[in-house]
Parts: sequence; C-alpha cells; structure tokens
Amino acid sequence: MSTVFIAFQRTDEVRAIVEAIMQDNPSAQLDEQPGMVKVNAAGRLVVKRATVEEKLGRDFDLQEMHVHLITLSGNIDEDDDQFVLAWKH
Repeated sequence: MSTVFIAFQRTDEVRAIVEAIMQDNPSAQLDEQPGMVKVNAAGRLVVKRATVEEKLGRDFDLQEMHVHLITLSGNIDEDDDQFVLAWKH
C-alpha cells in the first residue's frame, strides 16, 4: 500500500488541525520537525471539517489549511466537509 502525507508549517492553529487528523486517522504517523509537522498514512488520509472545528473551537473552512500547507502527496478529493488524500490506481 502506498503512503500519502500532508505537511504543514508549525503554528498554533496547525496544532489543532493535526490533533483532528490524528483523531480521525488512528493509524497515521506523526513526524514533527522544528519548522514543520508532517502526517504520513498508508493508503488514505482524511481531514474532517467537523473534527477540526471541534479542536479549534470555531467554524473552519477546509480551504484555510492551504495557508499553512507546505506540501502533500496523494490525489486530492475534497468537498466542504472533508479533504481526502489517497492514491488512485
């Protein structure tokens, strides 16, 4: 199974986003670096708007992630409620 990942600049807001990602993807692995945080997952990684909102304590538009995004790997499938990374074969 191929690995997908998403990497963000390390900020206070990203901390809540990553907590949400880890909650919704329990098999994902966290790679924390001094200036960035990267989440790796085998096959598929989901970012759910509702979980991010719960962690942030406010409304959240998934497009806000792009402000903090460094890079990602995988095919993107997104709507208003979730952002999914996966490799389509």
